[in-house]
Amino acid sequence: MKYDFTTIMDRHGKDAIAVDGLGNFPGMSPEKAKEGFDTIPMWVADMNFPTVPTIPEAIIERAKHPAYGYFIPYENYSQSIIDWHQKRNGVTGLSAEHIGYENGVLGGVITALEIACSKGDKVLLHSPTYIGFTGSLTNNGYDIVHSPLYLDDENIWRMNFEDMEEKLKTQKIHATVFCSPHNPTGRVWEKWEIEKAMGLFKKYDVFVVSDEIWSDLILAGSKHIPTQMVSDDAKMRTVAVYSPSKTFNLAGLVGSYHIVYNQWIKDRMEKAGSLSHYNAMNVLSMHALLGAYKKEGYEWVDELRAVLSNNVEFAVDFIQQNFEGVTLSKPQGTYMIFLDCTKWCEANKKNMDELLKAGYDIGVGWQDGRPFHGPCHIRMNLALPLSRVTEAFERLNKYVFI
Repeated sequence: MKYDFTTIMDRHGKDAIAVDGLGNFPGMSPEKAKEGFDTIPMWVADMNFPTVPTIPEAIIERAKHPAYGYFIPYENYSQSIIDWHQKRNGVTGLSAEHIGYENGVLGGVITALEIACSKGDKVLLHSPTYIGFTGSLTNNGYDIVHSPLYLDDENIWRMNFEDMEEKLKTQKIHATVFCSPHNPTGRVWEKWEIEKAMGLFKKYDVFVVSDEIWSDLILAGSKHIPTQMVSDDAKMRTVAVYSPSKTFNLAGLVGSYHIVYNQWIKDRMEKAGSLSHYNAMNVLSMHALLGAYKKEGYEWVDELRAVLSNNVEFAVDFIQQNFEGVTLSKPQGTYMIFLDCTKWCEANKKNMDELLKAGYDIGVGWQDGRPFHGPCHIRMNLALPLSRVTEAFERLNKYVFI
């Protein structure tokens, strides 16, 4: 490969929550390992790979100039985004006027809901549910109504359209947050599924916020379909939020964007986002995006997807062969896996706290799946060199799932 996905980076002392935050976020972060084990970070959703070199190059080049005052985005900022979506997902008809800045995807979700909902309104989400949605919506006064996903006969996560319709029909729900690809299950929705969901949202006049932050990280054999592209109605009722942060590991730089085709919605998004005088682009994050969306960034993401696909194949095979009582649906996107440990806990008379602690003790920094509405689940990040992934699973096999 042209780019480096095998070096084990030492992130200690570099402000990384994944390693320096161990034990500092009760209920979220893993505890520190026992003496004799280093912790392999497999919880917070960032990557343990060096990003594409064009990003630090772009940041360093801009940082050489000793003035960092008020600025306006380069014209090629929007064009870089337009080109990225056209080349990666076949999006047509996107122009600069449809793109707006957001500090973060969750902030964009809340801004969008603010223009469509009143405090206390009900918002439909699928469960399992990304913990960031739960926290941000609850903190901002929205009432989450869950429509549970289910595993079909082929062990694939599916939307329950009957349940969705019943809730939309009876609970006066007029907004939804649609996660595509889905976190934490890693499901990449097929076109017909998005069309059917958007048909329901049209029928019941539901405002859609589509979180597509994972849309670049699609594993082998799957394809991302942008929610706004499935119909003219979907295009006009949907706010889609994106960021290079997940794709290129740039969360610490802050910088996301929304795509809105409906002028009525766009005007109100811009107004709502401006009220705090805080939702403003950072000059270095702008240059990071420009560095990411260069030719090298396209190449780097293609190699990354191959690495992640290989890591997922390894992990799924290892679990199925060695961890009796642990099940999962193979993800089609993201770099997370969502383990169901129900049968293992029952057979071994262990509870989730005991199982999680057993992993923490031997340096497997996995994450409690209960805050994601997985009652006996664990979420694991596989965006590490394969040698680290292998070491983690070998430790689990030797010390935990025995």
